[in-house]
Amino acid sequence: MTTREYAIQCIKDEAQAVLDLIPKLDEDFDRAVELIMQCKGKVIVTGVGKSGHIGAKIAATLASTGTPSFFINPLDVYHGDLGVMAHGDVVIAISNSGQTDELLRFIPMVLHMEIPIVAMSGNPQSLLAKYSTCHLNVSVAKEACPLNLAPTSSTTATLVMGDALAVALMERRHFRPQDFALFHPGGELGKRLLTTAQDVMLTENLPVLTASMHLGEAIIHVSKGKLGLGVAVGDGLHIEGIITDGDIRRAMEKWQAEFFDRTVGDIMTRQPKTVSRQTKIADVQRLMNRHKIHSVLVADADHRLIGIVDRYACVL
Repeated sequence: MTTREYAIQCIKDEAQAVLDLIPKLDEDFDRAVELIMQCKGKVIVTGVGKSGHIGAKIAATLASTGTPSFFINPLDVYHGDLGVMAHGDVVIAISNSGQTDELLRFIPMVLHMEIPIVAMSGNPQSLLAKYSTCHLNVSVAKEACPLNLAPTSSTTATLVMGDALAVALMERRHFRPQDFALFHPGGELGKRLLTTAQDVMLTENLPVLTASMHLGEAIIHVSKGKLGLGVAVGDGLHIEGIITDGDIRRAMEKWQAEFFDRTVGDIMTRQPKTVSRQTKIADVQRLMNRHKIHSVLVADADHRLIGIVDRYACVL
């Protein structure tokens, strides 16, 4: 086979290994979810070698989706790190063979502390499976490695099982996008879901008009504002309407020579879209997309103008 054909076969083997996990999901998976849901402490993920690398990723996924968790190497436990564990925790122990010596020597300590163990292994008859509270079977028919030796399909299957566990827990916890953002405040999603209209709105030199203002004067204010719009306000900045540069162009075409005799009130939209200071920027963007507008007015509880959010401010 060519190198590309080997790559294709590898992908097929690993994809099949993942699909083969589906019939292996049984009551122990439900039990594992329930154990973690009822956990009053932390979820501690452990494993050696490649299993350890996979375990670290599983712990990170759990932690970022609402389950307090971290990874620990069982070798470190023998040198003082056992103190991180306490009654009320749950341990997820990963070993493809289920017979990894370093991991098995760690198990009696966990059992002595009466900490439940969720095992992930490819051997349901292993010692790890025997001493676990519940066992998640991640066995594979073969490794994707041409020699059937290097951990490939087995590590992929274990990683996917960890993701399945995390996703099931997210559903049980009714985990929302807002919750995800709290765990990822520095990412794009976090910014969109945590940033409010108040954080990005323009508040200075707003293009404020009156309904009685003639359109010739209104053009100057709209142009200076550089937002392509003007906001008609009454006493105390109460919002009465909005005009856009598109409204002005259409008015010119309609009235031609009479255009300069017309007022803002003749062409303004009298119920413009408004949001509050606390409206999330993601909701502002959805409002813009739904109504095909490029700016939204920010108003207080008395419907007074306090700012404007334009589309560019939503690009975080």
